[in-house]
Amino acid sequence: MLESRALTVLIADDTDSDRLILEAIVKKEGHQVISVDNGIKAVAAYQEHHPDLVLLDALMPVMDGFEAARQIKVLAGEDLVPVIFLTSLADTDSLVKCLEAGGDDFLSKPYSRVILKAKIKAFSRMREMHQMVQLQRDQIAQHNSHLMREQEVAKQIFDKIAHTGSMNAPNVRYSLSPLAIFNGDVIVAAVRPSGSMMVLLGDFTGHGLPAAIGSMPLSSIFYGMVGKGYSMVDILREINQKLKQILPVGVFCCATIVDMNFSKRKIKIWNGGLPDCYIHRLDSGAVDTVRSTHLPLGVLNDANFKDDCEQVEMNPGDRLYLWSDGIIESRNKHGEMFGEERLKQLFENNAQADTVFERILDAVHEYSDGQRDDDLSLIELTMADPGQLPDTRQEYTTSRYGGLQEWSMTLELKTSTLKLFDPLPLLLNILVEVPGLRSHSGTLYTLLAELYSNALEHGVLRLPSSWKTTSEGFERYYQERQKRMDALSAGFIRFDMEHQTQGAGGVLTIRVTDSGDGFEHVKNINNGHRLEAYSGRGIALIRSLSHSLRYLGNGNQVEVTFVWDADD
Repeated sequence: MLESRALTVLIADDTDSDRLILEAIVKKEGHQVISVDNGIKAVAAYQEHHPDLVLLDALMPVMDGFEAARQIKVLAGEDLVPVIFLTSLADTDSLVKCLEAGGDDFLSKPYSRVILKAKIKAFSRMREMHQMVQLQRDQIAQHNSHLMREQEVAKQIFDKIAHTGSMNAPNVRYSLSPLAIFNGDVIVAAVRPSGSMMVLLGDFTGHGLPAAIGSMPLSSIFYGMVGKGYSMVDILREINQKLKQILPVGVFCCATIVDMNFSKRKIKIWNGGLPDCYIHRLDSGAVDTVRSTHLPLGVLNDANFKDDCEQVEMNPGDRLYLWSDGIIESRNKHGEMFGEERLKQLFENNAQADTVFERILDAVHEYSDGQRDDDLSLIELTMADPGQLPDTRQEYTTSRYGGLQEWSMTLELKTSTLKLFDPLPLLLNILVEVPGLRSHSGTLYTLLAELYSNALEHGVLRLPSSWKTTSEGFERYYQERQKRMDALSAGFIRFDMEHQTQGAGGVLTIRVTDSGDGFEHVKNINNGHRLEAYSGRGIALIRSLSHSLRYLGNGNQVEVTFVWDADD
């Protein structure tokens, strides 16, 4: 509480004797006095001296105390300036009139020194408390303003890291409705070099800035690894491990991550802690449920983390729906949750697939009457033909002095590495450091994948391609592949890569050598390999994507050149 001090007291009374008595009492208590004899002078004195307390006679000439009190209260604004009416009036109507004019108390004539002293002390304490409240209010407002400015700056940084990526693709619809500037829900999406789209919906524990802090490392890892071609499992494990390291106990991220492969018309999905997902089939109108089977990200250490994913086939036009628990847990005025049954009913009552997304949002808002206590997030992903989608892959720039220019490298994978490690993300990560090559990352990924697959399966593992001429042979092929992989004790695959600049682009040479016996490539290299066949597609595909293809030695070495131009 503020330290007590001498007050400045304004006394307005047209009776000289009464005014002198009041002056004597107030001065004896150690306070300063300003004395006037009518209402107009009282208002003028208040404007000039801003007294702490006003003793105001109700009935005065020129301007009575009622009007003077009203004007003084207006001039005081938010400041508490107690007005004590000096009156001999005793009827109820007159006392009510004093209060309505802005009076805070009464002092009846003849004046009692003891009562006046007590009232001055009481109102002094009240004034001090009011000043303290105003000071604290202003401090809170200043602190809140400072906090909001900091959050606005942080939000700008946050938005650049946790941006929507490919969420504006034509097959994607989403709604993110936060409770505050920052929110616990995060949506990120990007297209992998292979052309598949990866989308993650996360819901961190709590709300606001504390809940959003984890979104920054999550988004940074997601976009960095998706753009470099890492698998969904690798991305999941990296995010989980990072969140486990940085988040305090009790804070985690419920998440659903989807890898949508348009060419194969299937999705790979992992759900940890978020509500079950729905797939709305276009042809039949049926709704399939994809269950949530894992713990949230950031709960388990890497050794105990479960990364098994569910794979589901989807036809063009089928739609996958993801949502945060804010949708299901929205409550009406009676505290009842929206629930899964109402959500299912929406799908059953909406035969037109195009209307489901809006209907869900409308129904939730209508049910809760606009009142909510959680972030609301909803995503609709439509399976589309690859040709219907624009190239939404993220374009990244390098700050390493223009990136790689002319270089060469050799990477040889030994037996133990072949059994456990996928080299494709590493190799692609190196290639996309060449300015201009990132826009060709999809083609490069396909080339590397075909070259590596051929070297591993037909070279190191010695699996005959002829087995894949039938669908039954496919099953036998991959069963034998796993057996030979488990039993592998010798072998290697070596990548020799070289890049030379050429005009506005360059020439990339990739040579892959394996420890296999090779094949009679001179006779068989032009044997009519077809893209649509069960087997023999690899060579034809590589040739269609590259500038040249040739086999060397006994056929266990293949060399591909890829010519690119930045102006293409």
